[in-house]
Amino acid sequence: MYQALTDQKLIKEIHNGGILTPEGFMCGGVHAGLRYNKHDLGMIVSETPSSCAAVYTTSHFQAAPLLVTQESITQEGVLQAIVVNSACANACTGDQGYLDALKMRSLAASKLGFAEHHVAVASTGVIGEFMQMEKIEAGIKRLTIGKRADDAEAFQTAILTTDIVMKQCCYSAEIDGMTVHIGGAAKGSGMIHPNMATMLGFLTTDAVISSEHLSAALKGVTNTTFNQITVDGDVSTNDMVLVMANGAAANKPLNPDHPEWPVFLELLKESCASLAKQIARDGEGATKLIEVSVAGAISDDEARIIAKKIAGSNLVKTAVYGADANWGRIIGAIGQSQATVNPKTVDIALGDITMLQGSTPIAFDENGAKDYLMNDKVQIFVDLHLGDGKGMAWGCDLSYDYVKINASYRT
Repeated sequence: MYQALTDQKLIKEIHNGGILTPEGFMCGGVHAGLRYNKHDLGMIVSETPSSCAAVYTTSHFQAAPLLVTQESITQEGVLQAIVVNSACANACTGDQGYLDALKMRSLAASKLGFAEHHVAVASTGVIGEFMQMEKIEAGIKRLTIGKRADDAEAFQTAILTTDIVMKQCCYSAEIDGMTVHIGGAAKGSGMIHPNMATMLGFLTTDAVISSEHLSAALKGVTNTTFNQITVDGDVSTNDMVLVMANGAAANKPLNPDHPEWPVFLELLKESCASLAKQIARDGEGATKLIEVSVAGAISDDEARIIAKKIAGSNLVKTAVYGADANWGRIIGAIGQSQATVNPKTVDIALGDITMLQGSTPIAFDENGAKDYLMNDKVQIFVDLHLGDGKGMAWGCDLSYDYVKINASYRT
């Protein structure tokens, strides 16, 4: 798949690519015994020290691994490895949790021969339980890393919790005559409503870019991708998206003055959007991806606010699950958003089926709308007719299985 860009540049999707497609990265995963019979400890390693950037949950209860990762990044702005565990979030675990996260970083650094502050730490799983550090230590010692497809799969399965499927992506673009790649892996299924859920995203790139400019790019892109997905409206203690850039592509250093800076931004955006949509599609118990597009708002920010309000509405989500073309649910979500709306100028459509025009109901084929809502991807279009602002958000339907999964999460 190709997407045309400004200046005739192309973003190329690399099917079956992922975090190992960019040059100079390795990864792996192992079963350390934190879960019954699945991989639960993983690592991504760059062959050389890398520029880095991260965004974190806005929860007041940031988990210990996030605090340790922030310390690592702020010390020098360089990372060379990420160590991740599932099954235990190491959140709300007090001083002991912080010490355990430091120990996890130290064990990984010692194994790899890296400086401790060149290692990031991430955890996902049950909140309020202490780490089983003996298993973590033994698992890190046994963990092997490599560059094969099964090494990538081992890492990707190690970070999953209630996820049904692995999430991965890879895109490339030509910059300065060099091919630059961005590969990604993520986990997330429930407790997803990021404001950078439980959501973790890891990106690798061989681009030459400083940590400062990479951080600015990631923060901007996150606002239109990861921050625009919602599964259940709950923000996790452990949300994090982290990027490492090792410079192996040998392009000229990227910055806002570089003539192809927009190409890199689009490359990063496409990668983040792909992972974000995969997370939304894999919502706990979900059967459908909901994509909301809002146009005609007074600003892009306000369009995104409304789009996310619609995607996050439980009444919209249940209507989509039941294939009920009740556009009143969409109006309800728009009406309670903190954005400017003229109640006389709103258009609503499901796919190509217009249901409301100028805030006036339009006769439509109920059976055709029901058939459309049976698809595994449902698109909702809204036009406010107030300005040029536009934005998108992604979510999923809300099924009976969501309740079942979360009613017995710890058991």
